[in-house]
Amino acid sequence: MELQDIRNKIDRVDDEIFTLFAERMALAREVAKEKKKEGTGIRNRMREREILQRQAKKDPQLATYTRMLYNTLFSVSKSLQWSETNGKGDIREKIRFLDGPFPREGVIAVQGTEGSYSQQAAERMFPMGEVMFFRTFADVFQAVKQGLCDFGVVPIENSSNGSVKEVFEVLSHYDFSVVRETKLFIDHRLLVKPGVKLEEIREIFSQRQALGQCSDFLLKHPEIRAEEYMDTAMAAAFVANSERRDVASLSSKYCAELYGLEALPVKIQNSENNYTRFLCITKDVEVYPGSNKISLMVSAPHEPGGLYHILARFAALGLNITKLESRSISGQDFEFNFYFDFEGSLEMPEVRWLMQDLRDNSERFQFLGNYQTV
Repeated sequence: MELQDIRNKIDRVDDEIFTLFAERMALAREVAKEKKKEGTGIRNRMREREILQRQAKKDPQLATYTRMLYNTLFSVSKSLQWSETNGKGDIREKIRFLDGPFPREGVIAVQGTEGSYSQQAAERMFPMGEVMFFRTFADVFQAVKQGLCDFGVVPIENSSNGSVKEVFEVLSHYDFSVVRETKLFIDHRLLVKPGVKLEEIREIFSQRQALGQCSDFLLKHPEIRAEEYMDTAMAAAFVANSERRDVASLSSKYCAELYGLEALPVKIQNSENNYTRFLCITKDVEVYPGSNKISLMVSAPHEPGGLYHILARFAALGLNITKLESRSISGQDFEFNFYFDFEGSLEMPEVRWLMQDLRDNSERFQFLGNYQTV
């Protein structure tokens, strides 16, 4: 038999499969109506096990593939039933879609002090904005929540040292929206008081992420102790105001000019290709024109294939995931939320279906924003 003949047969089988699939989904809708009347839950684990055992026995060589097929059928069936009985409406109902361009001004909250990388990111996003500085990331979110600031700009991820855990932790506790993103080149310098030599340094102060991005240099100099500080710019200010000459900071070149320090001519970053992603957040759920990236957090069932079934939805709809990370849920042992970044817009029907499906079928779901990178 020729290859094309085989494919023609497969096409006919696929047509038959789809007819039966449509019939099965129609029956699932009827089941949902009866379950709603009786007040019973959507999932029936005993029924699922019975079907799996019965079908897997029909051909032992295909047993594994049979289980995969039927688990997928169970997933889409439960998704349909849940939407029929517990659907919460269009995901866009509480989102404000704006027609105008992204603002160039406003009061912007950032963590740190004058000279911080967060300030540089904020000024890139808001060329005419007014920057206000706060001690912690939680303070930034509070300033936006209370209306003291219009927006907040926070680092979320570094290309060489991973995610900023503190921001993820705060982000999960606020019903805020990400409205913009930018990537900033990070160029750490070893800043000292004028005239200080490398061999004189005994302590280096900087933010945790910065120390991680310069870990190779620190390992080569065990005589120098690394100390965490709230922010790279705050560390530079501390060195400038200290009476000691044996201290240094990992900060930007701008901080050297700002605080009267010198940058020693040594390579301190692990990678010259060092970038940090910064998110712009606001308390209003807003989407600006041109938004083409979405972030969300969702929980997966604590069972075999729980995460797989979520990922399968993205694959089936042709949506490209650009970041996936698990985050432990505070106060719950070995329970996780999954953070997703993916390419898409809420204007796309397949994206709306995915979002509504995840929202309606997950114990925890948090839409973080639909935004654009600048």
